[in-house]
Amino acid sequence: MNYWLIKTEPGTYSWEDLKKDKRTFWDGVRNYTARNNLKAMKKGDLALYYHSVNEKAVVGVAKIVKEHYQDPTTDDDRWVAVDVVPEKELKKPVTLADVKADGRLENMILVRQSRLSVQPVKVEEFDIILGLSEG
Repeated sequence: MNYWLIKTEPGTYSWEDLKKDKRTFWDGVRNYTARNNLKAMKKGDLALYYHSVNEKAVVGVAKIVKEHYQDPTTDDDRWVAVDVVPEKELKKPVTLADVKADGRLENMILVRQSRLSVQPVKVEEFDIILGLSEG
């Protein structure tokens, strides 16, 4: 199993929206590195669900339930989407400030390349963030 972080602006599509919809396709990625990360996702992988912009916090865990396919929002075949479902809401959001303050996460892509919208996460990083959410 692999682990990921997917970013969304909560005003565009929030964790609450995903919980309400129960499933969605993750689309609109127009960065080649992020697109390649979508292509690498496998069914069953888990992704930290990150609210960007004002909130800047991991708020939940989503599960990949359908591997990459043509992004339905464009005819350009360079871009792909995956389907995700909500897996777990975090007990407490883990902010970007929390991540940056934890020395164990200093090499996390979220810290080094914070603008990348779809990024791999090491299992250790994933577990640390889940632990931080527990308090």
